[in-house]
Amino acid sequence: MSNDPVLDVEQLKTYFYLDEERVAKAVDDISFSIYPGETVALVGESGSGKSITALSIMQLINKPGKIVGGSISIASEEILTLSSKQMEKIRGNDIAMIFQEPMTALNPVFTIGNQISEILRKHKKLSNKAAQEKAINLLKTVGISRAEEIVNEYPHQLSGGMRQRVMIAMAISCDPKLLIADEPTTALDVTIQAQILDLMADMKEKFHMALLLITHDLGVVSEYADRVMVMYGGQIVEEAPTSKLLELTKHPYSQGLLESLPKLEEDVDRLGTIKGTVPPAYDFPSGCRFSSRCPFVMEKCKQSSTDLKKIDQDHFVRCYLYENGGSEE
Repeated sequence: MSNDPVLDVEQLKTYFYLDEERVAKAVDDISFSIYPGETVALVGESGSGKSITALSIMQLINKPGKIVGGSISIASEEILTLSSKQMEKIRGNDIAMIFQEPMTALNPVFTIGNQISEILRKHKKLSNKAAQEKAINLLKTVGISRAEEIVNEYPHQLSGGMRQRVMIAMAISCDPKLLIADEPTTALDVTIQAQILDLMADMKEKFHMALLLITHDLGVVSEYADRVMVMYGGQIVEEAPTSKLLELTKHPYSQGLLESLPKLEEDVDRLGTIKGTVPPAYDFPSGCRFSSRCPFVMEKCKQSSTDLKKIDQDHFVRCYLYENGGSEE
């Protein structure tokens, strides 16, 4: 693994200015890096800030949202200072994204071949004929057997799994350094989910890309991710290699997520739950943002929040329970 990260995010802040009084701090001071060939999972409930993090990296934040601070570097190049035209060259070439719902990401009035070819003509300067041939090869690469026919079909003519394969073909068309997958198996049945995840893992290995996998499914994380970042309230609350986080979970929120999963070896009437819901990003509680739902909350948790602290060589936690270098108070 290279010593230089493909993606380096430092103190990123993305806020949404809803009105004169309400500011939604959707992403609030997060930092992380991803290295070539690495799969990093970003997990958390809906509303935790995962998708906004991805859209911030892609520079696809629209009003009333705005990136108000921090740094995002792709292969050591700062991208927050780039113009819209310069970012168009970065998207596709260096970073690509697979969106949650391919039916809304694909244009319904253009054929599959046209949509893939457009990327190749724009970024690779291929001729119409060469782009069409490359599009067919890409569809075959992602496991679509009728590629010569599919290029002439429209998104609505394909199944959900096929559309997601098309999205992956588009994403890898220009050999990006970083692939972002935002809940890539939403609304797909379990068998197709596994096929799509296996395909992304294969593409990552084949093209030596880095993969940022955004999901709420810890089962997926355990199978595919090298490292996990747990996100809550716009902040990263725990980060560790996958095996360590699943076996030595520290943050009460991470523990709650794991306890909500069914286990084959246990026969229980009810699964564990985390009380309450994620508060809106414009109305987080004072202090720790998980304090209103935490079973271990202390008075100081309600007054102030601690930073993400190193409690082991590669394990980081944002919690007052671990102020003393990893030992609970």
